[in-house]
Amino acid sequence: MVFLVPFDGSYLAEAALQRAAEYGEALDQDVIALSVVPDDEAYAIDVGWYERREEDPFTVQYVANKLREGVVDIAPRAEFRHERIDHGTPAAIATRIKAVADDLRPAVVFLGTDDIGEIARPVTSVAGGVAADATYDVHIVRYYAPPSIPDIRLGEGQYTEQEQ
Repeated sequence: MVFLVPFDGSYLAEAALQRAAEYGEALDQDVIALSVVPDDEAYAIDVGWYERREEDPFTVQYVANKLREGVVDIAPRAEFRHERIDHGTPAAIATRIKAVADDLRPAVVFLGTDDIGEIARPVTSVAGGVAADATYDVHIVRYYAPPSIPDIRLGEGQYTEQEQ
């Protein structure tokens, strides 16, 4: 089983990756962070992936390396994968994420999004386009820190760390 996390370096993508890494460690599952990088300098500048500099010309690999560093900082055991596309539209990004998900067949896709309402509008939302696929579960992360969960009994004779 694998957990897939579309990762664009945003605050909530970081939260989704952190959550997937926690679940992956607890359940002994692999985590794959996937960055879809359009070959479009203006798009990379708009989303904060790149600042125009002569010493560092824009390339998809340059952006992918920056995103990989972010993944390693948050989830060192996660595998990083990037995909290049020509255009940075939400529909194109969602289509590529879904294609990778079709190949990987993840058990869960962890999506970081602060506007659950966007899920209903897949044409304008990467998250909505990915969440619409019924071949995998979707874990939506809307907050960086998970809500507080009271202690739970794990099974006969097993308790959370706080109860011992």
